[in-house]
Amino acid sequence: MQDFWFRLSLPMVFGGMIALMLWGIFSATVALTFVALLLLVMMTVHARQLHRLGTWLQDPRIDTMPEAGGVWDEVFSRLHRMVKRHKKTKQELADELQHIEQATAALPEGVAILNEANRIEWCNPLSQEHFGLNSTHDFMQDITYLVRQPEFVEYLQATQRTEPLVLKSARHEDLILSIKLISYGGDKRLLISRDVTQLERIESMRRDFVANVSHELRTPLTVVNGFVENLQDMPDLGRAEAQRALQLMSEQTQRMENLVSDLLTLSHLENDHSAMREESLEMRALLDAVLQEGRLLSAGKHTLQLEFSGNEKISGNRDELRSAFGNLVSNAIRYTPQGGSILLRWYNRAGQPVFSVQDSGIGIAAQHIPRLTERFYRVDRSRSRETGGTGLGLAIVKHIALRHQAALEVQSEEGRGSTFSLVFSVARTS
Repeated sequence: MQDFWFRLSLPMVFGGMIALMLWGIFSATVALTFVALLLLVMMTVHARQLHRLGTWLQDPRIDTMPEAGGVWDEVFSRLHRMVKRHKKTKQELADELQHIEQATAALPEGVAILNEANRIEWCNPLSQEHFGLNSTHDFMQDITYLVRQPEFVEYLQATQRTEPLVLKSARHEDLILSIKLISYGGDKRLLISRDVTQLERIESMRRDFVANVSHELRTPLTVVNGFVENLQDMPDLGRAEAQRALQLMSEQTQRMENLVSDLLTLSHLENDHSAMREESLEMRALLDAVLQEGRLLSAGKHTLQLEFSGNEKISGNRDELRSAFGNLVSNAIRYTPQGGSILLRWYNRAGQPVFSVQDSGIGIAAQHIPRLTERFYRVDRSRSRETGGTGLGLAIVKHIALRHQAALEVQSEEGRGSTFSLVFSVARTS
C-alpha cells in the first residue's frame, strides 16, 4: 500500500520541483501555469483510465483486462489477480455444486427442499419422478398445489409426525411411496420420498402367504381333530367305521405332509443363491422315470405316453428337473378325468429343447392362466383339495425354470385340455 501512495505522489513531487525551478528562473505565473497544465494532464489520464475501468466492469473478463502504465498498472494488476481468484473460486463452487447434484441424483430417495410456506426451493430428479414435478417450472410453487392428495396435505400440516406417510402416487397408480418430512435450518424442511412398491408387494405376499398356509392347514387339522374326538367319545366304534376314520385321517395327514414338503422345496429354491450344481443329464432315462412315477400316481385311470425326439442330453440339475417334470405330470393327472389321456413329449423347437405335458382334462379359462404360478392360486379350490393338490406345484416349476433359464408356457382352453411346456435355451444342449 505504501508503494502505491509513493507511485501516486511521485509525479506531483517531480512537478512541484520543476514548478519551483520555473518560479526561480522566470516568475510565479509561469510556475502556476505549469502546475495547472500538469494537473490537467494528470486528470485527463486518470479520467481516461477510469472510463476504461468502468467499461471493463460492465463485462469483467480476464482476456479484456485494460493495460496501463504507472499507478494504473498496479490497479489493473490487482484487479486481474482478484478476478482470477474469483474465477477459480467460482469454478470450484460450480464443481462442488455439480458433485452435490450428481450425489443427490444418485440417492435412492427423492429429496425436495421446502420453505416455511411449503414452496419448492429445490428437488432432485427422483423427487421430480415421484411427485411429477418440474425443477424449472415448479420452482417456488406450493407443493400442495401440485400434490393434492388429502392425506399428503394433512401430513405436511401436522405438528407431530412420528411415522412416515405411506402414500399411493396419484400420477403413477403402480407406485407406492414412503414420505418423511424433516425440519432443518430453522424454517427449511426436507421432503424425503422412497419407492416402497416392491416392499409393499412383498409384505402383501407375506400376509397372503401366512393366511393361505393357515387356511390350508386348518382344514386337515380340523378333520383329524374331529375324528380323534369321535374315537375318544365312542370307544365302542365298529371296526369298519374306525378303519374309515383312520383312512381319512391318514389322507389328511398326508396332505399336510405334502404341503410342508412343497413349502420346504419352494423355500429352498427361493433362498438358494449359490451356484446350481449341474451335470450332463441323460434325458431318456430321466423322462422314463417321470413316466413310471406318473403311471403309479394314475393307478391305471389314465393313458400315459412318452414321445422322445429331442436332444439325448442337456445340462441341468437332475433333482430339480425331475421335480418340475413330476409336478407338471401330477397336475395333468389330477385335472384329467378317469379314462383321459396324457402325452409327455421331449422334442426340439428351433433348436431349443422342450418338455411338454398335454392332457385331455378340464382345461383352464384364459383369465386364470397369468396367475397359475402364484403360490396357492387355484382355479377351482374345492376340486384342487379333493385331488390332493397343495397349490404350490406350479410355483415350484416356475422357480426351477428360472434357475435353468427356461420359460414356462401354458396353452389351455376350458373343457378342451391343457399343454404345459418348459422351453430350455440352446446353450443347455450337450
